[in-house]
Formats: sequence, structure tokens, C-alpha cells
Amino acid sequence: MEGLPILTVMMLVPLAGALACLFAGANAARWIALGATLVTFGFGIVLWSNYQIGGPQWQFTEKADLFAGFSYALGIDGIALLLIMLSVFLMPICILASWDAIQKRVGEYMAAFLFMEVLMIGTFAAQDLFLFYVFFEAGLIPMYLIIGVWGGDNRIYASYKFFLYTLLGSVLMLIAMFWMVAEAGTSDIPTLMQYNFPAEAQTWLWLAFFASFAVKVPMWPLHTWLPDAHVQAPTAGSVILAGVLLKLGGYGFIRFSLPMFPDASADFAWLVFILSMIAVVYTSLVALVQADMKKLIAYSSVAHMAIVTVGLFAFNVQGLEGAMIIMLSHGLVSGALFLCVGVIYDRLHTREIARYGGLAINMPYYALFFLLFTMASIGLPGTSGFVGEFLSLAGIYQTSSLVALVSTTGIILGAAYMLYLYRRVAFGGQTNEDAAAMGDITAREWVMMAPIAAVVLWMGVYPESFLAPMRADIAVLDARLAAAAPASDAQLAPGTPRAEAANALPQHENTDHAGAKEGAH
Repeated sequence: MEGLPILTVMMLVPLAGALACLFAGANAARWIALGATLVTFGFGIVLWSNYQIGGPQWQFTEKADLFAGFSYALGIDGIALLLIMLSVFLMPICILASWDAIQKRVGEYMAAFLFMEVLMIGTFAAQDLFLFYVFFEAGLIPMYLIIGVWGGDNRIYASYKFFLYTLLGSVLMLIAMFWMVAEAGTSDIPTLMQYNFPAEAQTWLWLAFFASFAVKVPMWPLHTWLPDAHVQAPTAGSVILAGVLLKLGGYGFIRFSLPMFPDASADFAWLVFILSMIAVVYTSLVALVQADMKKLIAYSSVAHMAIVTVGLFAFNVQGLEGAMIIMLSHGLVSGALFLCVGVIYDRLHTREIARYGGLAINMPYYALFFLLFTMASIGLPGTSGFVGEFLSLAGIYQTSSLVALVSTTGIILGAAYMLYLYRRVAFGGQTNEDAAAMGDITAREWVMMAPIAAVVLWMGVYPESFLAPMRADIAVLDARLAAAAPASDAQLAPGTPRAEAANALPQHENTDHAGAKEGAH
């Protein structure tokens, strides 16, 4: 491990695989893509096992100055580590999900997925502002192609809508980045996270970044591209879109909006809360009346990500940790639910809920997996969904009991639409002969489902595995936010001041940027 630029290697492996897929036959491309993603996942395990909890804040750092102040700078903290692991874990599953479903232009399809893996790892590992922007925006291109070339009947409309929504918001972010670099004299993200921008400038900078991240999350009312994109995307496209690409907005809030613009984040917390409360209630009610399984799960994603945004802007440790766990859990659970839809879609070629029923009779193992992921989506104790939602709602309750009350209705409504979906698909009479004749899941589908099920239960039973790597990073962020935290309506007994409490936790030995805060003006 010593001296190995592991983050660069983790990007080079899928990049080499993508180039090989372009020149390979269909079957060879499938095996190349699977091999490349498994090797990358293997490097991810090495990354996880070598990450020092309580060590330096930024680990596995690499830096090379390129041109005009633009640096190739990579490095990860615990937050980035977990999101990279989510990405490399889901990618081999996406390749398996596409094994039989994709029959045209297989090489190009596999290359698009591998190229997207490169860009996702780069986005989470980038430590230069402009390098982040390049990776962040370039991720649009392969997803745009996956929807537009291999999607459903209305794929062109969905792909254009996806591309335009997500691109337009990011133009404002780029302008803000240029101003920030001119003001701070550096494009180094760890340094900027400790830099004190003028209060009046923070307002405009926050709004510019919000324009990009709110679309990516997506927050209401900027969510309308998501159901269309999910419905038209192939199964694996929906898995990676829900599993990782939606997390880019939440990651942006954690990495940029909150630490770089803490005063503006506090000032605009009310806006985030209002939009999130509307999203929880409105999109849950919309999900209840959907006839298309994919569209129902897409609307549920908007509701779940709204719990993420209220947790992030709760301005306390529980809210921040809960938001991160929900992002990881939602990435696994919603991805698995889209896989469940894909399994029966591959057999019957319809997503209409009414065409199914009684699948527990002829597909018992499928019904079991579907039930587990349904319960995890609802937040059943013992699954990953419970841990994240409990922490996030406990965090927001400390800040606003009204927001906590409205957000908690999402759990009740979530149970309504997910159990209603499950009852109509798995139970009841078998009115459709085609559905009744479908065989249970194959060995390939077992390999897709079982690892996600195992991690969902692991996260639910022993969440410390996932909380430990990010705990010190969340504490540092909380200490940064403490001075700006908005007034709380919670009648809690006063305790240790938050900044002191954060500093009392085991801190990173932040050797690389120890003087950044003192040097910031």
C-alpha cells in the first residue's frame, strides 16, 4: 500500500475497462466490465481496511500541479470513503443486472457505466475545486447516454430533461467558484472549508451552490426530472441514478455549502426546511396513487432525500450523521427496489402494478427479498433505514419540533405506499396467467440481491461500522457550524457548549491543513 496512488488506480481500472469494452464483442464486453468493476471493488476494500480512524483528516492524498492554478489533487476523509464504497459496491451489481437485459450496443453500454464509475470516484475524491467541478458535471454525460440510447419509448424527452435541469444549475456554481478562488487565493477544498468568506458574499455563494445541489438531490419543486429519468432508464441506470448520483447533492451540501458558508446556511435553513417538508408530504401522496412501480419508487426517493436535507440543516451531530446514513441506506435500498422491479420486468415487460399479484406463490425467494427491501425503505428497526431516519429526525427535533413532526409523517406515508405496493404485487389472487407462470429468481439474480440484503441488515444491526469512519469528520463540521447554528425551539437542558463538545471528541491529526483555520481571514 505504501506509495501506491490507490485513488488514481481505482479510476484507471474502470477507465481501461471502458476503452477495452469499446473494441470488444458483446459477450466479451460484459465480462470485461464485470472484471473491471470487481477489481475496483477489491481496491475499495483495500481502501476501507487501510483507512485510519482517528488518523489524519485527509488520507491517501495525491497532488500534481497541472496548469494555471489547476491541480490534480485527490484525497478522502471518512465521508468520501463511505460514498466511494457505495459506488464501487453497486457497480458490479449494475453490470450483472444488465447482463441479459441489454442486447444492443453492449460494448458502448458497458463503457458508459465504467466511465461513470471513474467520474463518481473522482467527484468524491477531488480536493481541488475545479477538478471537483469537472468530475461532478462530466457524470451527466454517460447517464444522459444510458437513458437516451438504452431507455424506454420516451427516452429522448427524459434524457434531455435530465441533462438540462442538472446542467443549468451548475453554471451558477462555476461562477461562484471563480469568485471564491479569487477571494481566497486557492482552489484547495480542505483550505476553503476553513476559510471565512465575508457574510454578505456567503449569501450569494450559497444560493449559487444551492442551485446546483438542490437539482441533484432533488429537492421539491426541482424534482420533476427524476420520475421521468427513472421510468425511461434501463434497470441498472435507475440503480446507479438512485444509488449514487442523487447523493452528489447531499455530498455537495456537506462538503461545500455547510462548511464554506455556515452563516448563509443558517440564514437559509428555513428555506430548506419548507421545501423538504413539502417534499416529504407531497411526493409521498403522489407515490400512493402511482400505477407504475418505477415511478412510485422514484417519488419515494424524493421523500427520503428530503429527510436527508432536514438532517443536514439541523446543525447538530445527530442530524448530520443521520443524513449520511440515510444517503448510504437509500443508495442500497432504492437501488435494490429498482432491481426487484427489473427482475419481473425482464420476465413480463411491464411495470404496471395491476398486471402482477400473488407472486409470493410462484416466486417465494423473490417475494422475500422484495419484503426485506420494502421494510428497509419504511425504516423497520434492524434495517439500515431505521438507523438513518432515527438519527436524522432526532437531530431535527433538537432544532425544530414542527419540522420534526411534519418529517415524521414521511415514515407513516412511506409505510402506506410501500406496503400497498407490496400487497398488490406479492399477495392476493393470481389474476394474470403470465405473472403466475414466471419462475423464481435465477442464480445471477441471487448474486445481485443477496449482497445488498446482507449490507442492509449489517448497517441496521451494527451501524457503528459506518458511523466510526465519519464520526471525527462530522464533529469537525459540527464545530465549524456551532457559532452559526440557528436558534432552536427545543426545550433541552443546557449542556456542554457544542464547539467544546466537538473538540472533546477524538480529533483527526490534521497534519496537512492544521494551520488552515488560523490562516483564514
